[in-house]
Amino acid sequence: MKKKQLIVITGPTASGKSVLAIELAKRLQSEIISADSRQIYKGIPIVTAVPSIEEREGIPHHLLEILELDEYYSAARFDEDATRILKKIFKDRDVAIVCGGSMLYLDALTKGIDQLPTVPSEIRQSLIEDWNKLGDDWLLSRLKVLDPDYYLTVDLKNMKRVFHAVELCLTAGKPYSSLLSGSASHKDSPYNIVKFCLIGEREKLFDRINHRVIKMMEAGLEEEARKVYHLRHLNSLNTVGLKEMFQFFDGSLTREEAISRIQKNTRVYAKKQLTWHKRDDSIRYLDFNTPISYQIEEVIRQIN
Repeated sequence: MKKKQLIVITGPTASGKSVLAIELAKRLQSEIISADSRQIYKGIPIVTAVPSIEEREGIPHHLLEILELDEYYSAARFDEDATRILKKIFKDRDVAIVCGGSMLYLDALTKGIDQLPTVPSEIRQSLIEDWNKLGDDWLLSRLKVLDPDYYLTVDLKNMKRVFHAVELCLTAGKPYSSLLSGSASHKDSPYNIVKFCLIGEREKLFDRINHRVIKMMEAGLEEEARKVYHLRHLNSLNTVGLKEMFQFFDGSLTREEAISRIQKNTRVYAKKQLTWHKRDDSIRYLDFNTPISYQIEEVIRQIN
């Protein structure tokens, strides 16, 4: 029996992933599972660039805006949810599409995710004491030594995430990033996985990012950020676009500085995404500057 096809559309932010996925789903009569760690939350559609109902053009989308801002979510849970949804899709369809730029989510689904070890209390307490005494720079340097791959991709301002990675490195005795891929759980996948990454000239990508931020501001990003400002302590809101707006509201940045900082930090994040994808030899590349019709034909040609 011929295996079902799982098409993964990924790439840096602003590269046109959603548009390609929607057009491809229309062509192949398929459905889309979002692999975005922020689009899964309700109430912040502008900053997370959630495709509008109109933009979805009737294509079923899964795992968009399903969680409250204070709910916890993880790569492991995404793997479980996406796998369950894929089983339902493949009952009636031969092709399913996963679209997103959250690297850990994609790796969990396509490569598998190991069971993370329980951190002994003595390791956690000792690390907390050292962190309190030696500061954030020390903790960052520990991560850089213990897991240089994850260091290149993690948000270095999200110290809770940095701390979690370091404590798991110390517990497992190996890099945290190695626990997030390569598990045997997907070696015998019931479907054929084909990954595509949208790339292009870096300056053109940066221009797209800068323009996208301006469009977000025009669409009401500032108002959206003000509505959730009182919840700024939540991890779901620790994201580019909101962090800078919160600094503007706090008075530490002017509005113009906040916009410029969003553009800069988004460009930095895009470079991290590209660095992560380069580690995956199975990824096939598409030029985001080519017409969407060409991108679709290239995907279809390669999956056939």
